[in-house]
Amino acid sequence: MAELSTIIDYVRRNGSDAAYSGRPAIREKSLGIWETFDWKAFDENVESFAMGLASLGFARDDKLSVLGNNRPKLYWAQLSAMALGGQSVPVYHDSIATELTFVLSHAETKIIVAEDQEQVDKILSIRGDLPNLQWLIYCDPRGLTVYDEDFLLRYEDVVEKGRAFAGQNAGHYENSVSSLTASDIALIAYTSGTTGQPKGVMLSHANIIKTSEIFIQNEDLRADDDFLAYLPLAWVGDSVYNLCVSVMVGCATNCPESPETLMHDLRELGPTGILAPPRVWDGMISNLQVRAADAGGLKRWIYQAFREVAEAVELARQEGRPVAGGLKLKHAIGEWLLYGPVRDQLGLRRARWCLTGGAPLGPDAFRFFRGFGINLKQVYGATEVSGLVSLQPDDQANPDTVGLACNGIDLKVDAETSEVMVRSPGVFVGYYKEAEKTAEVLREDGWFHTGDAGLMDDRGHLVIIDRAKDVGKMADGSAFAPQFVELKLKFSPYIGEAVAFGDGRPFVSAMVAIDFDVVGNWADKANLPYTNYVDLSQKPEVRQLVAEEIRRINNSLPESTRIKRFLLLNKDFDADDDEVTRTRKIRRAFVTEKYAPVVNALYGGDREVDMKIDVTFEDGTKSQIDSHLIVEDAA
Repeated sequence: MAELSTIIDYVRRNGSDAAYSGRPAIREKSLGIWETFDWKAFDENVESFAMGLASLGFARDDKLSVLGNNRPKLYWAQLSAMALGGQSVPVYHDSIATELTFVLSHAETKIIVAEDQEQVDKILSIRGDLPNLQWLIYCDPRGLTVYDEDFLLRYEDVVEKGRAFAGQNAGHYENSVSSLTASDIALIAYTSGTTGQPKGVMLSHANIIKTSEIFIQNEDLRADDDFLAYLPLAWVGDSVYNLCVSVMVGCATNCPESPETLMHDLRELGPTGILAPPRVWDGMISNLQVRAADAGGLKRWIYQAFREVAEAVELARQEGRPVAGGLKLKHAIGEWLLYGPVRDQLGLRRARWCLTGGAPLGPDAFRFFRGFGINLKQVYGATEVSGLVSLQPDDQANPDTVGLACNGIDLKVDAETSEVMVRSPGVFVGYYKEAEKTAEVLREDGWFHTGDAGLMDDRGHLVIIDRAKDVGKMADGSAFAPQFVELKLKFSPYIGEAVAFGDGRPFVSAMVAIDFDVVGNWADKANLPYTNYVDLSQKPEVRQLVAEEIRRINNSLPESTRIKRFLLLNKDFDADDDEVTRTRKIRRAFVTEKYAPVVNALYGGDREVDMKIDVTFEDGTKSQIDSHLIVEDAA
């Protein structure tokens, strides 16, 4: 077979080669039943929809956006666009309508494939701001049969158009696919926009394929693997670690029924490998801690006792110390009583490797999973390098690093600025329509400047300190990295999100948003009545609960970075309010400006602060809530 140089070449191989064609390619759960498509059907669906797009006038260099949860049709739509020489521009399914306007208009999207009525309504509300949009195609027809917009089409109708078009234009698809080259742009992945408007990262077929090849060489991948497709389609991690890797290896992707059934579907499927951001791992721990607290006395004792054993064993392993015989015996008993059952409950019973990436994971959470026999490892990457720079080997997993540079990827840290720089086959072509911004981060010698501050430890592992622009110094000259403090805080099951302050300040303070579900469960058991998030977060008993957690956390922090004062917000940080990105990264500058009265109170000695907080609803409308917030001492 000819050299496979594009993602579509691999799809064609899988559909026609007997070694692949009958294997499961993708599954979708609907009404509690998994429907399986083999690689032959996968390839046929991509071709049929591509021909449907061609019948609608979609051609080389046109842009197609998908909007919705992980669905086979949305994956096929992206590949169909690539097969015609166009580009996929996936967008975040939970974006509000006004947020979508910038990306879709900047990318000059010509066709949008939306999952359902909710997503269609978003696009209809901003259609006037999308001059390049010609067609809106929907997958789920429920609620849409009465819509009469002339540019609205059903997915199946486009497939039928494609079959008719193929019959009248023999060879069109084959000619299009054969004209593709490795240097063609396959994907425009927009950044999360932590410091401003998102930027469109142009990734070629070669970028994505070469990066996937590096990952396959550095990790244990097999043709009978099962992946769970639940990460946002707009995140580069889904395009590389899920879509492209599965196509190249020939293994199966599985789409859960809905975000609400994710944990149930995860347990039912039991994937062989999984990539998840820290918020997923933190959520698993919080759920386990709540269930342990609700259990009877014996079960609660078993959980706590053997959890401590697991952490002691893992700490000894990471420090290179031998595990004492008695501790080893206890750990073996814990495997039978606790660790094995927990892995089964989490759906990780078959997982040979589990990766955490996209943001730092706290060391306590990392050791928790490793101690329970879960092969959790850190991976580091960025959208501009196709999502992969470094990865931890199985026997060198450590919460303090993000691993070794993968074979085929060059990595260095600037001696003066401590900025991490990368050179690899995955380094992007450039920012779409942003030549000046491309030049700021991508040098002529091929080195990409990540904007992350880091260092190399004595084993050659990369340590990420924080975003370079966020690392500062306290008033006494002590180094201050806010992420370090925030990760410690978020290991508490009661704390959902936190923002720490300290740069140029005499002490560290923090704004905290509670985990509503966990704290609500605690309040129910304590017979503490509440009505909603606002009410619960401002209860004196809840402030005392969080104060005790922060005092406990302070014991594990260097003295200079211990939190002196904190404040509980009466709302969670929300992407709709621009406080966090869609990948849950804090927009630090925006948050500092928005909550300036709170910051002033934390450092001005005030005990109370009144302010109006802007909130945005799902339909994009805005309002304000009056907030009377109390500052607490944590010392």
